[in-house]
Amino acid sequence: MKFMNSLKYMLLPVLIFVMAACGNGDTADKSGEAAEDVVEGTITVSAAASLVDALEEVSELFNEKYPDVQVDFNFGGSGALMQQILQGAPADLFFSANESHFEEVVDEGYIDEENTVDLLRNEIVLVVPEDSSTVTSFDDLENAESIGIGNPESVPAGEYSMEAFENMNILEELESKFIFATDVRQVLNYVETENVDAGVVYHTDALTSDGIEVVDTAPEDSHSPVVYPLGTLNGTDNPKAQRAFYEFVQSEEAGEVFNDYGFIIE
Repeated sequence: MKFMNSLKYMLLPVLIFVMAACGNGDTADKSGEAAEDVVEGTITVSAAASLVDALEEVSELFNEKYPDVQVDFNFGGSGALMQQILQGAPADLFFSANESHFEEVVDEGYIDEENTVDLLRNEIVLVVPEDSSTVTSFDDLENAESIGIGNPESVPAGEYSMEAFENMNILEELESKFIFATDVRQVLNYVETENVDAGVVYHTDALTSDGIEVVDTAPEDSHSPVVYPLGTLNGTDNPKAQRAFYEFVQSEEAGEVFNDYGFIIE
C-alpha cells in the first residue's frame, strides 16, 4: 500500500506536465488560427474619378471592420488607369467606369475573369452653370460656344458623350466646341466656374455639385451601357486585404452608400 502511494506521488508531476503541455498546444493552435484570420497591411485601388466620394465613404465603413488595413486610392480616368496598370504601376484592385478598358486589363492577364464583377451602372447627363439659360437640352447645344467633355481617348464619360452626340446626329456641328478634360470632375469644374456653357458628366457627379443644373439625360440607347466592373489584380502582396475589400464593396452595406450617391446596383 505504501508502494502504491509512493507511485501515485511520483506520477502526479508527470501528469501535471502532460496536461500543461496539452493546454499549451491548444493555446498555440488557437493563436495560430487567430494569426491566420488577421487582415492587415496596405492595398491600392485604382478607381474611376466618378467613384471618389462613394468609395471614400465605403472605405471608412470598411476600416470599421478592418482597422488594420490601409486603403490607398488612385483616382483618374479609366483609360489612364488602364495604361498605368499595363505599364506596371502597383495596384491591387481596378474599379473601372468602362468595360472595354477593364477587359483589356483582363485580356492582358493582369486580372482573372473569375475575380471580376459588374457592380454598378450610371447615366450620362447634360449640365449647365446654375441659372444659365443658354442651353436647356441636348437639342439646343448648338447655342453653346463651348462644351466640356472628358477626353474620349482616356475618359469613358467622354467616349459615351461622343457616342450619344453621334447617335443624336449632332456630333459634326458640335466638334469644334469641345473642351476636353482629363476626367469627369474636371468637366464638372469647367461648368461650375462657367469656363464652358455646358458639359456632359455622369449623373452621380452632377449630384455632388450645387453650382450646376442638370438639364437633360442622354437616352439609354444613344450610348453603350455605363457599367462599372471591379476586379482583383494578380500578384498582390496582400491577398487577404485585397479579397476583404473586394467582397466588402459588394456587400449590402456598401451598396447603400453607392445608392446614396446615385449609382444603380447591377
